[in-house]
Amino acid sequence: MAKPDLDVIIIGAGLSGIGVARYLKKQCPAKRFEILESKPRIGGTWDLFRYPGIRSDSDMTTMGYAFKPWMDRKAIADGDAILNYIRETAEENDLTRHIRFSRRVRSIAWSSAQQMWTLEVERDGAIVTQTCRFVFSAAGYYRHHEGYLPEWPGYEDYRGTLIHPQFWPEDFDHAGKTIAVIGSGATAVTLTPSLAQTAAHVYQVQRSPTYIINRPSEDRLANSLRRYLPAKLAYAAARWRTIIGGRRRRQRMAENITGTRKMLIGQVAKALPEGYDWKTHFAPSYMPGQQRICAVPDGDMFKVLADGRASMVTGVIKRFTETGLEMEDGTRVDADVIVTATGLVMESLGGMEVTVDGQPVDRASLLIYKGFMYSNLPNLVYFTGYTNASWTLKVDLVAAFACRLLRFMDRKGFTQVYPPASESDLQNVSSALKFISGYVVRAAARLPKHGKSFPWVHEQDYFWDRKVLKRGKVDDGSLRFSTGEPISLPAGQIATAEKTLAAE
Repeated sequence: MAKPDLDVIIIGAGLSGIGVARYLKKQCPAKRFEILESKPRIGGTWDLFRYPGIRSDSDMTTMGYAFKPWMDRKAIADGDAILNYIRETAEENDLTRHIRFSRRVRSIAWSSAQQMWTLEVERDGAIVTQTCRFVFSAAGYYRHHEGYLPEWPGYEDYRGTLIHPQFWPEDFDHAGKTIAVIGSGATAVTLTPSLAQTAAHVYQVQRSPTYIINRPSEDRLANSLRRYLPAKLAYAAARWRTIIGGRRRRQRMAENITGTRKMLIGQVAKALPEGYDWKTHFAPSYMPGQQRICAVPDGDMFKVLADGRASMVTGVIKRFTETGLEMEDGTRVDADVIVTATGLVMESLGGMEVTVDGQPVDRASLLIYKGFMYSNLPNLVYFTGYTNASWTLKVDLVAAFACRLLRFMDRKGFTQVYPPASESDLQNVSSALKFISGYVVRAAARLPKHGKSFPWVHEQDYFWDRKVLKRGKVDDGSLRFSTGEPISLPAGQIATAEKTLAAE
């Protein structure tokens, strides 16, 4: 059996990848590892997105790592502060020297005979190969090189500046300009008040409203606790307060969806001036829980709407014109700049091609195992966060479990592990995400799925995951361990040209 170059390769040096690397280094110090990052810098999402006002959409007492207290006063934090936090973590744990920048993983191939992955990695325009025993994929859930842009007529007619937030021009000066922001999600809700500080005027153009909640940017309890308690203890207390409070809110919402809807819309109506048409612009047609709720820190969006620096336009865009947008109801929105905050393009495993013992894997046919592995993919753990809570809560749990898994295999002498799924398991599948957000619906056909029963059904539940991942047995009977068993994929999981075409 050939010896691989490394024990573990971590893909991605963002919030997840750096956190995972820290767990690996502390809990499995003998493991040889590298972090492959496609960009020339650390940070992932928080390095990629540079648009004005970028901030967290979750409380940093839970979006921060469990092992490193968040010390900034703002709990809804600015992007630069989060990026600095990730960099600090890497430096404090001597992780930067393990990162290989500008390395994009194109494909991974598993060999049961050799008991290792072979990665094809693009570097400086050439393809190089690396081998490892385990792949930890912290590549995120969307394409960094591509944002979603709807097919509206008239793009070529528009004479102003067109920007997608995912690719914000460096040093772009928007002061004094009239700007139209197309979108209703977290990016648009962030951009509108930020741009309105110096723009001549900002129009937020949305096809339909989104639920928005006003909340303070600072966590007063967390800031107070730090004055009287050691940093780690204060952080833990604030963290658990946020976790438990979030669970209770979700439970109340589930028990009374109609009441939650009235509460959310009512809070927005109170935050706006008397007579403002909140029914048109802030009363969504769907129910709470079907999409993420956007947080507005310190009411910044409502303030710029109230004082006239920004306006809402709700309706269907008919076309782009030379000077802006024309809506289906005849309304025209003229703008020097149009920002298309129209969403992400979701992706699994960073879009890598995957083969197992020479068999090409159809990523859309994979079943999700407990939210951290995929059916019949050996020695691969992936890291994604929650949709209904902070991202890093899940990453922390999976990283700790992955280290337990490695230690268990070392003790028992195993070199291969995977969750086995049969052809019958691949039947009656469903989307793993229950959201009706556009970016989820558009990508559903090409993303891994839920099965019909445990362990192929994974709920977005932090407390369930603590039970399964933190306290549950590594070998609970649902994983297959060996020292080199060849893997024969079920027919439904093998990629074909027809499946690829259908997914695209």
